Amino acid sequence: MTSQTFFEDNWVEGNIPLVGSGSHAIWLGSIAFDGARAFEGVNPDLDRHCQRLIKSTEVLGMEPTFSAEEIQELALDGIKKFGPRSELYIRPMFWADGAINLLTPDPKSTKFALTIFEAPMPDGTGFSCCLSQFRRPGLESSPTDAKAACHYPNSSRALIESQSRGYQNPVMLDGLGHVAEFATSNIWIVKDGIAITPSPNGSFLNGITRQRIIRLMTNEGLYFEERTIKPEELLEADEIFNTGNYGKVQPVIRYEDKTLDVGPVYRRIRELYWDYAHKIK
Repeated sequence: MTSQTFFEDNWVEGNIPLVGSGSHAIWLGSIAFDGARAFEGVNPDLDRHCQRLIKSTEVLGMEPTFSAEEIQELALDGIKKFGPRSELYIRPMFWADGAINLLTPDPKSTKFALTIFEAPMPDGTGFSCCLSQFRRPGLESSPTDAKAACHYPNSSRALIESQSRGYQNPVMLDGLGHVAEFATSNIWIVKDGIAITPSPNGSFLNGITRQRIIRLMTNEGLYFEERTIKPEELLEADEIFNTGNYGKVQPVIRYEDKTLDVGPVYRRIRELYWDYAHKIK
C-alpha cells in the first residue's frame, strides 16, 4: 500500500512512527480524525471533512494546530503525489501527546498528521449484513458528536461478530433498540419506493455523505423520510443501502437470510451522487 504522511512540516512516504509509549493518545485514546476520498480525479466535500475534524478535535478537549482551510490545502498537495485518477483515502487527525493531572488531555500538546494512502473504491456490487447484538452509545456516555478513534473498538466488536456469522457489515441499534447505522456508515432502507433513514438522535454521526445525499434528493424533489426505524423494518425493506465516505453509496444484497435486489431507488441516488461529485471537479 502506497502512502504519504505529512508530519512536523514534511511529507514522508510509508507508515512512519508518530507517537511514543507515554502519549496520551496511545494510552487514553485522545484521537480525532476524519476521512475523505479522492477518486476519478475528484475529491467531493473535502472541505467539509476538514471542518468536521476541527469540531471533533475541540469536542475531545484539544486545540487544533491547523485550520480547516490549511488542512484542505495540505490534502490537495498530498493528492498530487499520486496518479491523477488514483483512488485515495485522506485521513487527517489530531491527538493529545501530553496530559494534565495524568488523565486529562493537555490541549497545548495537540499534534497533527495527515496520511493519504491508496484504497480502491468498492465496486458497487453490494455487501451482506446482519443485526448486531452490540449497540451504539448515546451522547451521555460517549463523545458521539465527534469522529473519534475511541468509538471504533465497539464497531470492531460488531464487525468481528458479523464476519464470524458470514456477513460483511452489521447493523447496530441505539440504546433504545432502534436502528442507528451500520458499523462503518449510515443506513437507508427503501419501502414502496420511499427512501428512509434514521433521524439523528445523538447515537451516530450525521455523516457528510448522508447530508449530501439528502440535499441532492431535496434539490431533485425526491421524497424521503428521516424517522425512527424499527429493527423489524429491515426484514420488510425492498432495498437497503449505505452512505458513507469510504464507498459513498453502496447497496446491500443480503440482510440476514433475505436476498435483496440492487433496486431503482439506490441506483438513482448513486447516480445523483456521482453526477454531483464530477460536476464539482
